[in-house]
Amino acid sequence: MQIELLYRPAFSLGVIHLDGGEEVRVEAASMVSMSQGMTLETAATGGFFKSLGRAVFGGESFFQNTYQAPPDGGRLAVAPPLPGDLMVLELRDETLLVQSGSFVAAAMTITTDTQWSGAKTFFAGEGLIMLRAQGSGPLLLSSYGAIHEMNLAAGETVTIDTGHIVAFTANLGFQVRKIGGIKSTLFSGEGLVVDLTGPGRVLAQTRSTDQFLSWLIPKLPRPSSGSN
Repeated sequence: MQIELLYRPAFSLGVIHLDGGEEVRVEAASMVSMSQGMTLETAATGGFFKSLGRAVFGGESFFQNTYQAPPDGGRLAVAPPLPGDLMVLELRDETLLVQSGSFVAAAMTITTDTQWSGAKTFFAGEGLIMLRAQGSGPLLLSSYGAIHEMNLAAGETVTIDTGHIVAFTANLGFQVRKIGGIKSTLFSGEGLVVDLTGPGRVLAQTRSTDQFLSWLIPKLPRPSSGSN
């Protein structure tokens, strides 16, 4: 499997090149186009309860799509719903915690599931839930805006607004806390940040969907009091 990234960073498109008979797991509604002969199977990946947890607690679709290339190979183009960047991570028997909504596609050798302790911690605040992506192979993630990568040394700590998290390695220490007085939005109240402590890798997005919605919603026209 090879993943080609086009039109970065604002309107990225991922083109997945598959060998004959090779499969790839793709988040529902992410397909843009596919070559002739590609087949699609939609299923509750990992069984009913894992799929339910991924959907309810992870912000992902209950069903995921598995595309398989014909004997002579095939191509599949995918994209996220929001403008922004895509990044391919080559996992090597490792685990990432991924922001709900950032998962786009992965090799069949990578499993995605809700990481319960982290999910509960984030859910208690802004509703940001983390998925656990584990295994080896290519993982395709999306962001709203560009992706900013940070590699933390042992003992090094960075503080990030939770709305800007894309993913981080599971071995990082993290603590979510309120940071009242800095921002007050429709969705996050006082606002939450997370302190991440290395060693490990952190991916952050340069824009926040919550901040965008808090800017947009007050500007939307409201129905007049006399309308039905």
